[in-house]
Amino acid sequence: MPPLLDGLRILVLEDEFLIAMDVEQLCRDYGAGDVIVARDLAEIDRQSVASQFDAAIVDLMLGGASTLDFASRLRESGVPFVFASGYSDMDEIRVSFPDVRLVTKPYSGDDLVQAVAAACGRGPVV
Repeated sequence: MPPLLDGLRILVLEDEFLIAMDVEQLCRDYGAGDVIVARDLAEIDRQSVASQFDAAIVDLMLGGASTLDFASRLRESGVPFVFASGYSDMDEIRVSFPDVRLVTKPYSGDDLVQAVAAACGRGPVV
């Protein structure tokens, strides 16, 4: 596999255990240096996200709570990210985050990795 995520420190916000584990392994397979999975926003030190991570994969809903405010803080901090979600109301995402890729569930691993790589400037924009 090409090292599209070579050395990146990636935050994965995903509350479904099996999906989170698959995404973590996928990132490692593509060269990520460190992958941290958080199932709840309370698990994250929001003040130091920009210094801890190079990129993030964000589910739109964690345990019924929206992650849009957190995504706004990622954008303000300059941390590239993609949304990975099965959330059905995409209009708000397209309006609030027009430049952020949404990878819809179920997604292929290649689609997700390519979206993260593109967000980090490491591949073609998809």
